[in-house]
Formats: sequence, C-alpha cells, structure tokens
Amino acid sequence: MLEIKTIKEEKYSILQLEGEVDASNSVELDSSIQQLLEAGETGILVDASSLEYISSAGLGVFMSYLEDFHEKNIKMVIFGLKEKVYQVFVILGLDKLMNIKNTKEEALEEI
Repeated sequence: MLEIKTIKEEKYSILQLEGEVDASNSVELDSSIQQLLEAGETGILVDASSLEYISSAGLGVFMSYLEDFHEKNIKMVIFGLKEKVYQVFVILGLDKLMNIKNTKEEALEEI
C-alpha cells in the first residue's frame, strides 16, 4: 500500500511517500509528479523517510522524468531513504543519476 501527500511550500513542493511503491500503485506516484509539473513546479522534494520498499516500476517512474526535469530546469531531490531502499538505487546506479540526500535540510540546499 502507498500513501502520497503533497505539501506546497513557498518555493517548492514536497511529495511524502509512505509504504511501498510497486507495479500496482506506481501509477499513483506518476500521477502525483505529473500534477506538480502541470502546476509549473520547479522544485520537488521527495520525502522517502516512510518509504519501506520500491520496485523497478516505482524506480521507472522517477527515471521517466529525468530528461523532462533536465530540459525544464526542474530540480527533484529525494531524501530520507532507509538504507535497504537506498541500496536498491545504488545497485542500479540510480544514485549517480538522481539527487539523493540524507536529510530535508541537505535536500533544501539543492533546490
């Protein structure tokens, strides 16, 4: 099960992910990101501190936006990954393609 909350701050939005992202609900994550893009958001923080698991489908959602983010100068920073979830990003080399920080404070420095 996945719960996504969107919190609008002054200069950025936070996507809070809680639970698991897998093939059955990755479309919800995709939809949440798409809504932020349609709203013209240029800074997105992904709070993954309550994310317990992410499948290749969930990772694929993030990957599918990397080029768009680059072209539109949108900054997305993921923070708070639990070690076992972070290791999935590392194994696939996604830690080199995505901006991943330990804390919200570190993530805010990138926005």
